[in-house]
Amino acid sequence: MSNMLRRTVLLGIGLGAGLLALPALAAQEDWRFESIDGGTLSLKQWQGQPVLVVNTASRCGFTPQYDGLQALYDRYRDRGLVVLAVPSQDFKQELSSNEEVAEFCEINFGLDLPMTTITHVRGPQAHPFYKWVASTSGFEPAWNFNKILLGPDGSVVETFGSVVKPDSAKITSRIEALLSGG
Repeated sequence: MSNMLRRTVLLGIGLGAGLLALPALAAQEDWRFESIDGGTLSLKQWQGQPVLVVNTASRCGFTPQYDGLQALYDRYRDRGLVVLAVPSQDFKQELSSNEEVAEFCEINFGLDLPMTTITHVRGPQAHPFYKWVASTSGFEPAWNFNKILLGPDGSVVETFGSVVKPDSAKITSRIEALLSGG
């Protein structure tokens, strides 16, 4: 059975069971992204940890949130939080190459959090992870710096729009609960 057919069947089963199967479905998937530093990043490698996935852009009014994302990562990484930046040109505010994005983020923000290559986050060309999030939670990034908090089981715990800052109580309280096992 193909992965797409398997996901469709499992999604149908999950819908029929009142969405009870969705967290298990998320945990079974191995969403892979190309790393901006080379190689591959896999959400499966962070199984058992909360992950905050953020679509980013270098030329956006929200770009200063990179400081907050790095601070959040620094604050909670030893307890297991992963912050994954996903640069995207979907809103026409990203630099033209992965090399430029990596250099911009290093020079201006000193980022050392995991980052993907420039990736589509919405529409028909969206990365399969973002398609899955849209189909299971109804959330699709409406702009840069939208945030998706995944639980340790890979399920979507909550989504946040661009205006919600990384260090806001809305986000940190959810992260703290996940890190405490709640």
